[in-house]
Amino acid sequence: MSARDAIWRFAEHVAGTDYDDLPESAAAATRTFLLDTLGVGVAGSAGPWTRRLIETQRLSCPGDQARVWSHGARLSAAGAAVCNAYQVHNGEFDCVHEGAVVHTFTVPVAAALAWAERTGEVGGRDFLTALALGVDVACHLGVASKSPLRFFRPATAGAFGAVAAIGRLTGFDAAALVNAFGAVLGQLSGTMQAHTEGSPLLGMQVGFSARNAIVACDMAAGGLAAPHGVLEGPFGFFPLFEGEHDLGAVLGQLGETWRVTEVSHKPFPSGRATHAVVDACLGFRERLGLDRAGGSAVEQVIARVPPLVHHLVGRMVTDDMDVNYGRLCCRYVAACALLRGRIGPEDFRADAMRDPDTLALARRVDVVVDGNPNPNALVPVTVEIVLRDGRGATERVEVMYGHPARPMTRGAQLEKFRRNCEAAARPISPEAAERVIAAVARLESLPDVGALVDDLVPGDPAEPAPEPPPG
Repeated sequence: MSARDAIWRFAEHVAGTDYDDLPESAAAATRTFLLDTLGVGVAGSAGPWTRRLIETQRLSCPGDQARVWSHGARLSAAGAAVCNAYQVHNGEFDCVHEGAVVHTFTVPVAAALAWAERTGEVGGRDFLTALALGVDVACHLGVASKSPLRFFRPATAGAFGAVAAIGRLTGFDAAALVNAFGAVLGQLSGTMQAHTEGSPLLGMQVGFSARNAIVACDMAAGGLAAPHGVLEGPFGFFPLFEGEHDLGAVLGQLGETWRVTEVSHKPFPSGRATHAVVDACLGFRERLGLDRAGGSAVEQVIARVPPLVHHLVGRMVTDDMDVNYGRLCCRYVAACALLRGRIGPEDFRADAMRDPDTLALARRVDVVVDGNPNPNALVPVTVEIVLRDGRGATERVEVMYGHPARPMTRGAQLEKFRRNCEAAARPISPEAAERVIAAVARLESLPDVGALVDDLVPGDPAEPAPEPPPG
């Protein structure tokens, strides 16, 4: 370990950066993806296990400090952060930094907004600055890793990002931030086993990280000391959780490269690692007239993908997939794209995932490793389709739809947000959705960002909405 662990450089970056230091591109991206995250989070309120999770948090994190979006349940800030982060991620619809392999806003927004509700009168200018810095920390850590995923990086790196955001809002100096980072290191979690099994615990793990970031910052504010070898110590983040890494490259980019400008939208509610294959299949459907011929016209689909894509979504189709497994099954998602010309939440209902025609086509999709040496690459992906009439086509996807180099239009972004508001367990009214859109657009002028939650909780009911069937 170096005499001064690299965590100090991150802490100094967070403590020493003001709103005026952000380029407009970073501020604009922060506003854009904050809105996206809020929409995804209210839609996730209708996902499986949300009510049961709320009830468990009433036991372990009781209080009246912050609210669960859409449901309206009041909990401690830590408890609300668990539930809101889970809602953001449970639909696999949250934005992502592809190079870092981190769902960038999920943990920082859930944690920082719950903290802001608890604290009161957190201005939008400070909140935007804090989110941009939180995303920056989480993504720089992910980009620095040169190893395959061993732990669920959206949860682990996301915890550091949330600490950065809350620490910035609290006004921590570098020393206090290092203590907070050390305290969250001691609470890091995020097993990839949940991803492998398609368990709902996957989304709950980002919730644990949001909660733990609040706890860590409370500890640091109370003067509790923590380890300082956070990143490079023999049992620090990189040796223990990641492995091979290159911190030197990213440390030189702090304050110069704003990672928030590199974040991708997710246009489809499935694992981002499925999206290149979806892109290709949607193109095949139009070019080859599959909207008329149907899935029976397809002999075989072969997707040649990087190792990470195969690891994340190359799983086999089963007759009893649940919603979490189905969203992360490239074969199933490809079949949906070919048959229906879109991917939507309705594709992950139990009846849709038992449809015999969809399952039969999904079993004719092969996902094979292409030998890409980059353990964190999601692209390029090459997809080949062969039809039973002898026709075929090949598509190579270098940039996925939703990436900054191939972005969703503003209209498409707003349509996604509005539809997500309609899909909430307690639907957000069109009027409230438009107020949130307007408020986020002028985020810097808001006197208290906690008021955003007022429009995300219809009527502020005392009880959460009924639990939907578990897919």
